[in-house]
Amino acid sequence: MTPASKRQAARKPDITGIALVPLAIFFVLALAFPFLPLGDRGAYLLQIGFFTLVAGIMALSWDILARSGQVSLAHAAFYGMGAYGYALLLKTGLAWPLAMPLAALGTGMISLILGLVTMRLSGMYFAIATLAFTEVVRTIIQNLPEDVAGGANGLLVPALLGGDSRGQYLLALLLLALTAGVSLAVRTGRLHHAFAAIRQGEETARVLGVSTVRYKLAAFFISSFLAALAGVLYAGKTFFISPLDTFSLANSIAPLTTSIFGGLYTTLGPILGATVLRIAEEALHNVVKNGYLVVYGLVLMLSILWLPRGLMGLLRRGRHGGDV
Repeated sequence: MTPASKRQAARKPDITGIALVPLAIFFVLALAFPFLPLGDRGAYLLQIGFFTLVAGIMALSWDILARSGQVSLAHAAFYGMGAYGYALLLKTGLAWPLAMPLAALGTGMISLILGLVTMRLSGMYFAIATLAFTEVVRTIIQNLPEDVAGGANGLLVPALLGGDSRGQYLLALLLLALTAGVSLAVRTGRLHHAFAAIRQGEETARVLGVSTVRYKLAAFFISSFLAALAGVLYAGKTFFISPLDTFSLANSIAPLTTSIFGGLYTTLGPILGATVLRIAEEALHNVVKNGYLVVYGLVLMLSILWLPRGLMGLLRRGRHGGDV
């Protein structure tokens, strides 16, 4: 093996063997959770578990886009478009198993427009543009006729799976597993090397033969598709969506913070981050009004100062294994 090939092999992420064990343990425990004797608080605990899984999907979807060097604040838009697209498709009489992927697909197609418009932007300018996109989408939804999208008053959505809490939880777990699978595929395929090259600099990436436009758009589509699935889950669980809540700034900040706290450019990290932050949010819920804002603000500051590699950085200190 030549020195160059050795360096390339060293750079290739190892997700085999022990590196996959923590991820597998998480999904085994998560699968067992709804079948445990949860007692009188079972419905409440399942709800916490459900929204933890949704937060994991959002964080992983954001992280996939970030791997291509794009720090987006548009995830509230993707989330909201998935929720509203799903609700509007249900109003046409479409069954939920068809409405869910179609809403996500439509969101992915619209995200390509955003990707093209912001293609030459980076850093702060890109973040501001994606935040503005979220506000544009929210304004459009809010000003649609009330008999179409409910206007500012919001829209009622049929309960997903007839309101079966365990079924909803298991569906969310299935979609998180799908998202994790996509994340792992991105880390081991051609996209990984293309995204890494783009993060280092687009000019350098182009010199290396990477089609930056194609790969950045691919990142947009994959990320927005998955975030839209999270929005569908939210809509089907809460029975109600409104522009103010669905397109809130918190829905753009939360996946960013969660991914950084858990560990950027990994699969397990955002899932761990979502789990820990959701527990902290619930613990503060009855103590501090809008406690989730306190949690995300503190976590973002502490992560930047003392945990630049997130929770995954702490795990790596204790063992020698590949990134998950």
